[in-house]
Amino acid sequence: MTNLIEIRDVRHSYQTQSGPLPVLDGLNVTVPTGGFCAVVGPSGCGKSTLTRLIAGLMKPDQGEVWLHGERVTGPRNTVGMAFQNPVLLEWRTILQNVVLPLEIVPTKLSRKQQEDRARYLLALVGLSGFEDKRPSELSGGMRQRASLCRALVHQPEVLILDEPFGALDAFTREDLWQTMHRVKEKEPFTGVLITHDLRESIFLADQVIVLSGRPARTQFVLDVPDTGPRDLDHLYTAQAAEMLHVLRHQIEIAQGRAAA
Repeated sequence: MTNLIEIRDVRHSYQTQSGPLPVLDGLNVTVPTGGFCAVVGPSGCGKSTLTRLIAGLMKPDQGEVWLHGERVTGPRNTVGMAFQNPVLLEWRTILQNVVLPLEIVPTKLSRKQQEDRARYLLALVGLSGFEDKRPSELSGGMRQRASLCRALVHQPEVLILDEPFGALDAFTREDLWQTMHRVKEKEPFTGVLITHDLRESIFLADQVIVLSGRPARTQFVLDVPDTGPRDLDHLYTAQAAEMLHVLRHQIEIAQGRAAA
């Protein structure tokens, strides 16, 4: 299986009033085509910086970012992004919010085909019947579902999820985890998930990368076994408990609270 995403020896710093602030230091990450990678690590270690580099929204000081065998040198329309804040436009209906990327990214779809595509995705995430509602008329979980549809409507090769479920209550979050599995089955993509929730990482991803403390490097990689279709019961198995134990220990190492 070929790698769709390759982060090669990336170093990056932010300029501050007191001088350069290094955030990434020789980071190496690979994600195979169709894979789903979760990235975890201490707060402020550079996880969101990594997503911006993959999307081409910023360039590394050193090193290279490659997508599908092409070096990333600027923003790419083959990347979809969803964030913790859905950022839906209140003056547009949910349907109009979802089709927005198709008004920006060049497409051969007619207006009707664009709307049909949006309606299909909304139905896939359980939002049939809410197409003409405004964002303020939906719950937080429903708005996040609409945001996911918007990120997928132009059929991106890569879907970046930057803590999209972090602000939701536990029940809504778990429901959306299961929705994500349904969506990926119907709408294949290569995924990168930034999260602080270790349970979320092993439930959604097939690989979990633990970043070290800032400046971040790849500290540890956990391969999540393929056990077939996942349901929430998987999180209560002995295998899941062992994976969570390993990840918690790695986070403690990254935080400087445990020895390597």
